[in-house]
Amino acid sequence: MTDPTVPSPAASPTGFWASKRRADKITRAIVTILLVLGSVVMMLPIVWMLSTSFKTRTDVFSIPPVWIPSPLHWENYPMAWNVSGMYSTEDWSFLGIPFHGVTFTTYTLNTLTIAVLSCLGTTLSSSLVAFAFARLRFPGRGPLFILCLATMMVPTQVTMIPTFILFKSIGWYDTFYPLIVPAFLGGGAYNIFLMRQFFMSIPYEMDEAAKIDGCSNFGVYWRILLPLCKPALTTVAVFSFVYNWTDYLNPLIYLDTNSKKTLALGLKNFVSLYGQDYHLLMAASLLVSIPIAVLFLIGQRYFIQGIATTGLK
Repeated sequence: MTDPTVPSPAASPTGFWASKRRADKITRAIVTILLVLGSVVMMLPIVWMLSTSFKTRTDVFSIPPVWIPSPLHWENYPMAWNVSGMYSTEDWSFLGIPFHGVTFTTYTLNTLTIAVLSCLGTTLSSSLVAFAFARLRFPGRGPLFILCLATMMVPTQVTMIPTFILFKSIGWYDTFYPLIVPAFLGGGAYNIFLMRQFFMSIPYEMDEAAKIDGCSNFGVYWRILLPLCKPALTTVAVFSFVYNWTDYLNPLIYLDTNSKKTLALGLKNFVSLYGQDYHLLMAASLLVSIPIAVLFLIGQRYFIQGIATTGLK
């Protein structure tokens, strides 16, 4: 009688697939090919944007499409960056977008100011709140943390109007304050949760050893925990910077003067005025996207490590 626990010879791989090593290599090669094909598909819009930025206006609609234009029109980039200043002497008020020599340089400085200060505020405030939830013992800590996470379920559209009325009543309309100050008041529930989980993965004995040496709670936070939380801090900083760099809705609500607008609003103005010049639009869009790509490449190691290890003990 055949033992059912012993696999039959027919069930064992034979021939080409008999070698587990060979099967693993083929499986790895197939997965690699699929990943490469997926990456090519995802990169296709960026490649097309790059190609279009070096074309002329007529070459954009050429049939069949040309992926590598010849010659490369490098002048599209400075032209797109300064195009709004070309008409500084003309009256564009009938379009609702008055340009007075304001170029993408102004938009970039405004966006950089908002993004850097908001990133600093979000990183510091979220890490402070997360430290309190993770390392300090105080009554109601659990319910307060749940209440903090519950704010993530409130849509932004619900608080948009009362928040606007509040900022307008204190004279902050058409200033950078509504876009910067809230970052210093907590940093957002998601960032607090991310930092708290990372703080909890650090042994509490390090806090006790520091306190025995006379370190205060803030000293434990500043000297012990923050240096160990570079991956989580980098993750929060990258999220905050990218959000503020690409934010369109909040600057649209709170900024009115053209010289105070951000890159997202500048691109919208560009489309309104020069929507048919796709080669210049692609050049401007590529220039706006470069800082985000560079930031991710610089902090990629810490960013991936912060996402992968958050909450693991």
